[in-house]
Amino acid sequence: MTVWQVVILASIAVLVLKLLGYLVPPSLIEKPVPARIAGLLTVALLSALIVTQTIGSGQGVTLDARVPALVVAAGLFALRVPFILVIVAAAATAALIRALT
Repeated sequence: MTVWQVVILASIAVLVLKLLGYLVPPSLIEKPVPARIAGLLTVALLSALIVTQTIGSGQGVTLDARVPALVVAAGLFALRVPFILVIVAAAATAALIRALT
């Protein structure tokens, strides 16, 4: 099974779970643990997709200028820098690394 098949199956599973969520009584969803799991599951899938796009190359792993750019972007997001500055800094990092290699 390829990485993309796993991502697609996970996305379908999340969609089904989300649709089944409409059948769950609101009193169960308002509890802290289910609410936290629902919020973090979406973030985990988006993170997996970003990592797959960044380091995936067919069936292998490619480490190039995108990896340090992603690290810079994650660090700037942690510091709550405005989005446009994160994009510019990550692009500049990737461009600088590509220019030096």
